[in-house]
Order: sequence, then C-alpha cells, then structure tokens
Amino acid sequence: MKIPRRKFLQSSFFIGFAIATKKGWANKLPTLAVERRDLFPQGVASGDPTSNSVILWTRRPPEQDSVAKTLVVEISTTPDFKKILAGGTANISADSDWTCRFLTTELEPNREYWYRFIDEHGFASRIGRTITAPRNDSDAPVRFTFVSCQCPNEGALTAYRRMIFEDEARSRDQQLNFVLHLGDFIYEVTWYAEDNPNGNRGRRIRNLYKFPQGRKVSNFHLPVTLEDYRTLYRAYLEDPDLQDARARWPFVGIWDNHEFAWAGYQSQYVAGGGYNAPAQNQKVFANQAWWEFIPAMVQQPGNPSLEHFKAPVVVDTPMEKFNEEGLSEEPNNLLAIHSLKIQRVLRWGKNVDLLLTDNWSFRSPDMSTDDFAVPEYPRVDPQIPFEIMNYGRHYNNDNPPDTIRFNGKDIPNPTKNVHAQTYLGSEQRRWFLEQLGASNARWKIWGHGFGTMEVRSDYQNLPGELGSKWPKDVGYAVIDNRFLRDKDIIFDFIRDQKITGFCVVGGDRHAFHAGLASKALPPKKYEPLGVEFIVGSISQQTLFEVLEVTMKKDNPKRVLSLIDQPDGKVIPSMNVTALHGVLSTLKLQETGDMEQARAVRNPDVAPHLSLVDFGGHGYGLVTVTSNQLSTEFVCIPRPLERNDRPDGGPLTYRVVHRTHLWKPGEAPKLEQEILEGDPRYCI
Repeated sequence: MKIPRRKFLQSSFFIGFAIATKKGWANKLPTLAVERRDLFPQGVASGDPTSNSVILWTRRPPEQDSVAKTLVVEISTTPDFKKILAGGTANISADSDWTCRFLTTELEPNREYWYRFIDEHGFASRIGRTITAPRNDSDAPVRFTFVSCQCPNEGALTAYRRMIFEDEARSRDQQLNFVLHLGDFIYEVTWYAEDNPNGNRGRRIRNLYKFPQGRKVSNFHLPVTLEDYRTLYRAYLEDPDLQDARARWPFVGIWDNHEFAWAGYQSQYVAGGGYNAPAQNQKVFANQAWWEFIPAMVQQPGNPSLEHFKAPVVVDTPMEKFNEEGLSEEPNNLLAIHSLKIQRVLRWGKNVDLLLTDNWSFRSPDMSTDDFAVPEYPRVDPQIPFEIMNYGRHYNNDNPPDTIRFNGKDIPNPTKNVHAQTYLGSEQRRWFLEQLGASNARWKIWGHGFGTMEVRSDYQNLPGELGSKWPKDVGYAVIDNRFLRDKDIIFDFIRDQKITGFCVVGGDRHAFHAGLASKALPPKKYEPLGVEFIVGSISQQTLFEVLEVTMKKDNPKRVLSLIDQPDGKVIPSMNVTALHGVLSTLKLQETGDMEQARAVRNPDVAPHLSLVDFGGHGYGLVTVTSNQLSTEFVCIPRPLERNDRPDGGPLTYRVVHRTHLWKPGEAPKLEQEILEGDPRYCI
C-alpha cells in the first residue's frame, strides 16, 4: 500500500484553529498579572506538539462574583516572562465548560516554552511548560513516558510525582519530550463511599465528586449527561500530581473504554452485567467532554476549526444489524461514533512516527463464550473454542466448523456465520496500514489502548487433581488475547512489506508486559516482527490485588495465581504461571526458589515474553535513538494513599529492555537489565 508521505498529517495538523497565535505579539512586554491558581482549578496543559506548534489548554470557570469571558495567552522562552514570544486572545464560555484550547504556531523545533493564561481582571493561571518536537529531519533522541488507568477516587496518582522528580534531576538533553496517555484517563464507573462503607475490594473510596444526575446500578454509579462526564474530568484534574505533570510536559492522548463505557462498543453503553442500552447521546457527551479537557489535534466532520465542539443531534436507537465488519450502520450510531476522530500520526524527527488508533468506537459486539466456560478455572478461556469464536466465519481460511468439541460434546458453533471480532473496523484498519506502510521513520510506534500480546498458560499440563477439570483437547488456557483477525491482517502486512522498527506500547491491562510482538505462538508458527511493552496502571487495582482479596485461601486453584507464605506475604505466582508454565509454579510452591522453578519451565508457553507483572503500578520510559529503542519499567508499590515525598515514595523495581534496529528479514531481539529492586517473580 503506497500513499503520499504524511497524507493524514496534511489533512489534520494544518486545520485552521480559530483560536490561534496572532501576529504582532513577539517582543511585547508581559501583561501585569497576579497568579490566582484558585481561579484556574484544573491548572494548565499542552498537547500534541509538532516541530512548530502545540495546543495549550486551561479552564477558567466563574468563581463567586469573578466571571471571565476572555483570556490572554502568553508564550515565552523563559519562565520569568520578561519577553513575550507569541500570544493571542481567546473567548471562553459555558458552551465548552469554560475550557480553552489555543493553538500556538510558528515555534522553533525541539525547544522549551513557558505559557500562561490571564483573564480580563489581571488574574493569571499557573505557568506551564511545554516542548516542541524535533524537525522532521532531526536525528535527535526521543524520550517519552507512557501511562494508563488512573482513578484518584480509589487510589493515589503518585507515579506522576516520581516521574517529575526524576525528570527534574536530568540535564535538559536527557529530559522527556512528552507523556503518552493510553486511556482510562477517567473511570466513568464510580463507587460512592456511602454505598460501600467497606470500600471497594480493599480500597478506600474518596468522595471527590458526585454526578449531577447519574444512574445507580447495583452499588455503583454511571454518568448519563454531558455534565456528568465533565464532572469527572474536573475532579480528576484537581489531583495535584496529575496537574503538575500536565503543567510540565505536553501530553499525547487516546481514549480507552472508561472514557465512555465500561464494557461498551460503538455507541452501546454496557456496564458489566448491570446495564446495557443504546446510548448515542451518551457517546456524543463522552466525546465532547474528552475534547474539552484533553488538548489534542483531532478531527470532527464538518468542523475544521474545532474552536467549539459541534454535537450532532442523535436519538438513542437500538443497533439491530451489523455489517460484515461488525459495524452497525444505524444512522444515529454512525453520527455518534464519528462525532470525534482521534486516530492520528505524530512525528518526532527521523526516529519516531507515533501512530494512534481508536480501539473502542468501531469495535464489534462481544460474543458470549458461556457455553465454553470452565468455572473451576476463572479468568481464562480454553484456547481452541476461544479462537474459533473470535475468528467467526473467517476461522480456518473462511471454513469454520459446524460444531466445537468441548468436554466430550460437540456443541453447535454459534459464530459459524458471524463476522470476526474487530476493534479497529475496516476503515480505520485500512488507514493504519496505509500510515504504517508510508512511514519512513526508523521506529514506528503504535500507541495502542490494550496491546496485541497473547498471554496464556499450559493448564493442559497440570498434574493430578489440579488437572482433572481442565477440558481435554482445548489447548492452552488463554489469560489475555484479543481480536485475532485484526492481528493477523496487521502482522501479515508487516511481514510482507518487510517493515522494521515496529513497536507497540499499550495499557489497559493493569499489568507490566515486555516481549516480542508476533502473530501467533507455538505450536503455530512463531515469527517475531516487532517489540511490545504494556504498562502497569497508574493507580487502578491489579489482578494480583483483586485475587488477593477475593480468592479464598482454601481454593485448590489459588496456587496458580497466589502462593501464601508463613509470614503472611503472598507470592504473585500468576506471573510465573504465564511466563514459565504450571510446572514452574508448582515447583515454586514446593521450594520457594525461582531458579528451581525456571529449571522446569515450558519454553513453548511464552517464548515471546521477557517480563510479566500482574501486580505492578507505575509507568514506562521509552528512549529512542537512530539504532536503539529501550523501555524502562518504573514500578512503584501499591498506591493506596498519596505520598508527599518529593520523589513520590519508594520504588519496587526498575527494569529496562533494549532492542537494536533490525534489518528486513531479521527477527528483533530484546536484552533485559535489572537496574534496581527485585523483580524475581516477574522475569
């Protein structure tokens, strides 16, 4: 697939912002102003930098008798604002919840800038710092962190404090260029403390907000209106650590599921088993609130300036028919999911193209796998039935079986004539392949909501009583694997086009994963074509934490996830089960020694994985040069409460993985180095 270079950027990054840098501001004297952070309660932010532009953001709501309708934006090359480099004015109103998105242009590449907003009363926001991208022909190294999954209502966001502390200690040429946020910036599923006096699975609940309207389902609350979604962003952005991070670096963001709906798809709102309804209006509300609070160079059909979000008029309508790609062409659904397009490409010199996709707006409805569940083994799927259903009518080269063998029975295949599961949809998948094929950057980094990695274990090898309930002839136990046909198409394209320097960075899973990206694992053909890193959550509960609270200690299957020690500590054996196989886990239970556990590992379980940590919180730090990419996992202890230390508190471990740029026809390789701490159960 050959297309003109930077085709998408030309149609998105040069759209005409109505609120943008004005001529004649250079060398002006700064405005006399008094900093009043209380009047700008969500702070300041910047986003989506290019080599000569960046979007600046703030929110200045009415406070008692102080109402502002106009903001002056000042940009300087020094934090003291002795000389103004650029600026302009912007009108704000209730229509956009008093938020301001200001496009600053004609900047210099790879430069620090400082900015602030001043209202007509002379009251100023805090000062923000931002950084432009290098020139497109620059060979400068690129450094960024990637994060996901934060909720100050149930935990602390102190990972940002550690990130800031370490960056401030670096020399300017070693500091971060930007922060990549991979979604779940907010959690629309909300527990109120009064409904849950004992907290949520061991977590203390803070009442940081209440939905003005909301919908109560069971013991949690869901947003309904635009004001409900706005309430979430306002409350989250009052967190001091998140606010400081947004004031220090430009953020680049995509959304994951919780920006709209817990388990939704397209414009259908699904909250687990508690609520399921068409929600075209709610999807539009969610998109508008994201646009208002996340400064990003995104697109809205029929609204090229994006000075204000234009919400389409939609009616909540059931989606009854789906096309060959699992997309409902019901008109209200199409209006809702296209009300904001976040897919885009950002460029950092010669070294990095960052490709960003929307992994939720175009996804097909989930298929029920209840007929193939193994209740004795929760949170896993039997591999063969799972794959048959995930591929639908495309299984076995479009020749799916009439029945699926399971537990000695032949069960009718419910997906024989159904589309394959997809999250990109055909249009976005085509766009992604076009951009990937056209990229001439040395490293093509895919900012992915949840990653492509398969995680599994060999439950078929469980001995004795432990193995008696695992069904025969179903293969591995799938812990995490998604959207197999999308993966096939993309990895086949990478192989056929001989694309090198392919890297996936993902979130969502509340776990650290590092390894090689491949289409399939043994016994199928295992062919690494890239590298992949998935980051632990900023604050949200991990699988290790949840099972530690909810899984009974006398459950005979507990050993596959948790090993209780005499001193009360718990070994996260779930990491060992996924990395090395069940025999390694049982050997660890017997001996307590990871060396003996690794000695009996099954090499076919996870030949692609270098690290798995289902209990890790923190962030990933990526450093890219012309011939090397490294990703450092910075893991912190469970962030139950905010730590006021300047560094955000102690570290659990720091592990780095490095890969050198490989040539066409070569397989990528990862080198691992433990820099700090003890990740023995994760590697």
